[in-house]
Amino acid sequence: MVAEGKPGGHVEALESLLGADLVLSGPEVERYCRDWHGDVTSSAVAVIRPRSTADVSAAVLAISGLGLSIVPQGGNTGLVLGATPDDPARQVVISLERMTAIRRIDADDFSATVEAGAILSDFKDKVEAAGLYFPLALGAQGSCRIGGNVSTNAGGINVLRYGMTRELVLGLEVVLPDGSVFDGLSTLRKDNRGIDLKQLFIGAEGTLGIITAVSVKLLPPAEQVATALVGLNALSDAIALYRRARRDCCDLMSAFEFMPPVAFTLAREAMPDLLMPIAADYPAYVLMEISGSGLVDVEDLMHRFLEGVMEEGLVLDGVVAASKAQSRNLWLFREGMNEGQARRGAHLRTDVSVPLSRLADFVHEAEAAVMEQLPDALCVSYGHVGDGNVHLNVLPPNGLTREEIDAYLYRAKIAINEVLYLFGGSISAEHGVGRLKKADFVSRLPDAQARLLGAIKRAVDPGLIMNRGCQLNFDPD
Repeated sequence: MVAEGKPGGHVEALESLLGADLVLSGPEVERYCRDWHGDVTSSAVAVIRPRSTADVSAAVLAISGLGLSIVPQGGNTGLVLGATPDDPARQVVISLERMTAIRRIDADDFSATVEAGAILSDFKDKVEAAGLYFPLALGAQGSCRIGGNVSTNAGGINVLRYGMTRELVLGLEVVLPDGSVFDGLSTLRKDNRGIDLKQLFIGAEGTLGIITAVSVKLLPPAEQVATALVGLNALSDAIALYRRARRDCCDLMSAFEFMPPVAFTLAREAMPDLLMPIAADYPAYVLMEISGSGLVDVEDLMHRFLEGVMEEGLVLDGVVAASKAQSRNLWLFREGMNEGQARRGAHLRTDVSVPLSRLADFVHEAEAAVMEQLPDALCVSYGHVGDGNVHLNVLPPNGLTREEIDAYLYRAKIAINEVLYLFGGSISAEHGVGRLKKADFVSRLPDAQARLLGAIKRAVDPGLIMNRGCQLNFDPD
């Protein structure tokens, strides 16, 4: 029996139980213990890299048998420290990066079954090659993995039309904390046999088990796509424009993003070669996309819609992409502003949601609250109009020490959250809770919800070995 508190002994025990091929230790562990933005670096006893569901099961049993706990990890692209160890002497990371197989793509069933470690963009490419479409679309899709997408209930730019990841999942395979396997990889669309157990694991951030495979819905490919960038008088006009677009474009609208003028400055700081398609001094911008296939003329629909709203004065200026390359250029402004913010250094990144009808008012009041406290801050508000999701980020001035930056951003967060609670909003629209937002989540958690979450956790994971420290604190009796 290996004595607790001796990581070297634990590594030797894990290698003996699982084989040295599956176990990483020493300096190799570091890259699995740094968050996506590089703000936090930790460590772990070891990293286990299973090749199969059976390997995951064996790893769970081995780790729990040593009295250690588990941090499941996909692509490690999360933004709330959900996959970042916070107790290095007691935690083992289980990385799903080797489990990348696509087990099946069924064109007649419009479904696929894929292992949790598959990179999202690789999976989408394979689906596209089969003549189908998987609509989950994220900025990190070149490195995030399917299991992590499901475990965090990822959002992205297509939520407006296709819903969150939860709406795309048909079935799951999950290794439970006792090492047993929940095999729920059904592709049935209608199955009303009691409680839908897979829902327990979607959005649970690895606190109840390790997702090893997923069955998902597929769709016909969008053969036609029309992308437009338009300038508006105010963010409130974006809400009015969205309302009109929902009426005139119906369910063909797949994305509707709002951005401030500073977005273009930030994007071009990261990508200097980006060409401005319209003037950069309108008070607000919307990047919208409609898509379809078959007999629908999407491009004509976009032009007719924009002609109408421009005649009414709701839209001041706009451009419609004439090619895939031009469409990609428009989306690069949306993606590039994130990189531009990162280049300016540490800053507050929020992921909040409010009722759609109150989005513009929230942004106005929250930014005003920040500026009242921190008049030298740069507020950058953007996000997904169609689902009320706002990323209100705050960039501090230059010249502050790291300690001063942390205190500055904490004040900004408190100012934003106080307004958010008045609007009945959520501190996490699509990124999850993880470790980063746990304190804020717990402080506002109703008693009934806390009891239910605790009861589920203790029923599924009585040993409390799965991702302890993530979402909620659970201490042994």
